[in-house]
Amino acid sequence: MRIEEFKEIVYGKEDSGIVTVTLNIPKRKNAISPYTLYELFWAVDAMEKDETARVMILTGAKDPDNDDPAKEAFCSGGYFNPNAMAGVSDEIKADIDMTDIAQARLTLKMWQCDKPIIAAVNGLFIGGGFTMCLAGCDLIYCSEHAWAQLPFIGLGIIPELASSYLLPRLIGFQRAKEIMFFGDRIPAKKLFEMGIVNKVLPHDQLLAHARDMALRLIPPKAAGYAVRTAKRTLHQPLFDAIATALNLENKGLNDCFKTTDFMEALTARVEKRPPAFQGK
Repeated sequence: MRIEEFKEIVYGKEDSGIVTVTLNIPKRKNAISPYTLYELFWAVDAMEKDETARVMILTGAKDPDNDDPAKEAFCSGGYFNPNAMAGVSDEIKADIDMTDIAQARLTLKMWQCDKPIIAAVNGLFIGGGFTMCLAGCDLIYCSEHAWAQLPFIGLGIIPELASSYLLPRLIGFQRAKEIMFFGDRIPAKKLFEMGIVNKVLPHDQLLAHARDMALRLIPPKAAGYAVRTAKRTLHQPLFDAIATALNLENKGLNDCFKTTDFMEALTARVEKRPPAFQGK
């Protein structure tokens, strides 16, 4: 897929070699469908193959009808609308593995990319929006208004994008389980204190800071080859464990989709009421 064909993300490159990828479906708070993630895969692929592209900044588009920065969204998680794939060509549909719920293809692509990827989280990041940053981004900078949430258990399913492996490594098993089990909102300041994000910034300084950090990772300010080699050296020993986690997540997710609890979660969501789970 060529970057000129992207519909749900915007891919831009500066002369400096900084690539900015923007999730660009603000009317649904940048919720990601399988097609959105397909485009993101090819955005990473394009950056990898472009010798003049050196670093990526990943952010979310602002809703043009919203002037309140506290209501911005980086990514509100999965987009489960049955029409999410409407208008997608049969060729692309055939290339999207709908059984890969954990997004193993994208996760491993981002993990193996040796060029740095920076998240500039401009608002809420929920579910896949959060786990995508954990799996794919080397540095995470947040707006002061950002907050995260892993609501999967409350939806009768489990987290994905290798978060079952990565989150405990970042913050320990007990904290990771608490975040996953209860799905409470976590403000940006708390995320920083837990070591999940690198820095929390005033909203209007976020993108400028991310760009400054990007410039520090590429020539002439940084030895680019050493940066890429360091990333490969850090990531490669964990590749097999991440691949295993993704396989387990895919199995767990596909098992969860068959449960009474998952159907109850869907029904409760449509009826706008708390779910009454049965544990099966």
